[in-house]
Amino acid sequence: MKRRKDNRKCLENKHIPYGLYERYIKRPMDIILSASALTLLSPVILATALMVRIKLGSPVIFKQKRPGKNGKIFNNYKFRTMTDERDEFGKLLPDEIRLTPFGRRLRASSLDELPELVNILRGDMSVVGPRPLLPEYLSRYTRRQARRHEVLPGFTGLAQVHGRNAISWEEKFEWDVDYVDRITFLRDWRIIFETVGIVLKKEGISPQASATMEIFQGSSKETAKE
Repeated sequence: MKRRKDNRKCLENKHIPYGLYERYIKRPMDIILSASALTLLSPVILATALMVRIKLGSPVIFKQKRPGKNGKIFNNYKFRTMTDERDEFGKLLPDEIRLTPFGRRLRASSLDELPELVNILRGDMSVVGPRPLLPEYLSRYTRRQARRHEVLPGFTGLAQVHGRNAISWEEKFEWDVDYVDRITFLRDWRIIFETVGIVLKKEGISPQASATMEIFQGSSKETAKE
């Protein structure tokens, strides 16, 4: 309970922009980049949507609640990569079964994340920032980890270019907080270019032990940084 109260207080803290770029340029740049990408990639987006409809059925877009800046909940959009297969009791089957070969290819190419460009255009997300995670994690963060919500979540981020899903949750959150503390034009563009290279190499798509990243249950006292 104490951690939950601490996190709520942390999420309410006002973030002080690092400089002029974060204060005045980053958001207009997000709008320009997301609008340009949606226009240039529209044939790819339409083709991907058609393939998802043929391979996995409808709905084509997977919509999920995610916390954004200051913990504000928004609808995060992605192309679906899993089936809705259930057991005899109506419970969804494990991710490893529902994630099809086609879905794996979508994730490997990051094409499943293209609908997030709409989230960026709407102002729910930024091109670069901590990745949006699940709402239930909000009560599990340490005060330090909760600082990742001081800024808009991103299409890509510092954690994604330093291991993506192949590193631990604690390592990811440390990279996220590092990013929050120093947001600059050159740093954002370096992350963008490094992300392109990682996507082309298909590095760190998923952890070795499972098809998707394990659920974050909270940090142990040994690994947590308050």
